[in-house]
Amino acid sequence: MLLAVACGPSTPSGGKSSGNEKLVVGFAQIGQESGWRDAETASIQFYAGQNLDTIDLKFADAQQKQENQIKAIKSFIEMGVDVIGVAPVVETGWDAVFTEAKDAGIPIVLVDRMASVDESLYATFIGSDFIEEGKNAAIEMSALLGGTGKIVQLEGTVGASAANDRKKGFEDEIAANHPGIEIIASQTGDFTRAKGKEVMESFLKTYGSDIKGIYGHNDDMALGAIEAIKEAGLKPGSDIVVVSVDGVKGIFEAMAAGEANVTVECNPLLGPQFFDVCQTLKDGGTVEKWIKSDEGIFRADTAAADLPNRKY
Repeated sequence: MLLAVACGPSTPSGGKSSGNEKLVVGFAQIGQESGWRDAETASIQFYAGQNLDTIDLKFADAQQKQENQIKAIKSFIEMGVDVIGVAPVVETGWDAVFTEAKDAGIPIVLVDRMASVDESLYATFIGSDFIEEGKNAAIEMSALLGGTGKIVQLEGTVGASAANDRKKGFEDEIAANHPGIEIIASQTGDFTRAKGKEVMESFLKTYGSDIKGIYGHNDDMALGAIEAIKEAGLKPGSDIVVVSVDGVKGIFEAMAAGEANVTVECNPLLGPQFFDVCQTLKDGGTVEKWIKSDEGIFRADTAAADLPNRKY
């Protein structure tokens, strides 16, 4: 069963059976830029591996390059798979290849990131409300700082829907309801720990102890920033509060150690939902246009107790 919140009309699959008794699915993953991404990949591959009698998964790692994802999708079309899943590395530039899939009768399922295309070119989006994540992060940041302070922002990959929306949700909430919070610098860390550390080092050289908080579009960048803060002789979690998005084990460990403050969860364990949707589409059924993940907000005061229950 799918636990879903409908955010749009139901959509027929328009799918074409491969003629294979198994469900044949092609999945074009972004790459391995973060622990969160690895957890999503593991969820999809594990579920397929546990159901080898009914599922045939064709998996492609695009290594953070859109051109590689497009090549993979074209390959899946040539194979005649039943359904194509893709986590788009960026929002734009998908119209042509998605149209090819539609013309071939193969439905597209967007997983965890949106694509800026006409709704007729994809069957459904499985994932989070990134704008809401950004809004929640802003509320938590303001509460931690008592409504006043200068902060910096580590943005995700340029052009990615998660980065665009987490930025919008955060900045809109700050502007509307938290006038004492000032974003003094914002730069992409490309969703990676190494880049997050590098950018934070630059922020610290420029602004030093003026920085009272950091908002990271994902936990991996925040973990990199924590390293930079410590190397600068400051205390992450107190001198500079840390709010980020995802909910990976590493950030729970940092919160339990007093080095981070809040993570807004973005659930990567989408394998079961993904394959249930793909089977429905192969069978000619309908699915909601947006299937939302079930997620929460976690804070440092419960991190030690929460940590043993984290699965990614």
